[in-house]
Amino acid sequence: MATQSAVTPGQRSTERAAISEKTLRTDRWWLLPLITFIGFSAFIVYSTWAAFANHPSQYYSDPYLSPFYSPCFVKGCPSDINWGSLDIHWRWLSPAIYILIFPLGFRATCYYYRKAYYRSFWLSPPACAVAEPHKSYTGETRFPLLVQNLHRYFWYFAVLLGGILTYDAVLAFMYKDAAGGRHFFLGVGTLLYVINAVLILGYTFGCHSCRHITAGRINNFSKHPVRYKWWSFVSWLNKHHIRWAWLSLVWIALVDLYVRLVATGHIHDYHHVFGAVSTAVGH
Repeated sequence: MATQSAVTPGQRSTERAAISEKTLRTDRWWLLPLITFIGFSAFIVYSTWAAFANHPSQYYSDPYLSPFYSPCFVKGCPSDINWGSLDIHWRWLSPAIYILIFPLGFRATCYYYRKAYYRSFWLSPPACAVAEPHKSYTGETRFPLLVQNLHRYFWYFAVLLGGILTYDAVLAFMYKDAAGGRHFFLGVGTLLYVINAVLILGYTFGCHSCRHITAGRINNFSKHPVRYKWWSFVSWLNKHHIRWAWLSLVWIALVDLYVRLVATGHIHDYHHVFGAVSTAVGH
């Protein structure tokens, strides 16, 4: 049994406590890392499957386009949602891969997600006041964790994709009939897309990088009232960043699943098509 050196009252010891236990915590400290591990693993499995189940009949049902495939810019997408008609020769590679790399890069380098998967997957550490199994620690100073510094640049792509998903939510109100006429459309999927856009934007603009961009270098808020208001709003979003992160992650998978079930005929999208909004347009 290790001995402890005597310490006089008021004097701080320079030695660590001789504790052999992994932790002295008696609460269920392992529960949150476990839930995080299961949640992340489920999303990884589903998104990987969804990225390769890539036939248009599975991820597109007018006016809904799976958010995993938006924007659609390769050949094979329906003509009215195709942004570029790029001829991708690697036919085994899903077009979703080219799109998911940016939002996944943004989330993987997110400050909250770093803490979450460092604890749940790498046990570094698994929880506060719990010993970790690693004998050395280099922080984020070496590859691959050095890539975490790209988070602020992934944010710009995330803003762009957030705008595209918002555009998709607008398109979810517009239905094109066989003659090319546009009609106001309101369905269950429309509501799902609107909520998806709100959650994605809430998560993106609640990012710590956005908070720094709005007013990170300002020393006197009174001289910049407009930027201060933006900073206050972003700070409010940031306060709930964990909720935005999880809700947006789960919701975007649910929207993709919903579109696939509708496109394959497994469920029916309850909707109502109103009168024509504009004249017929070509494809």
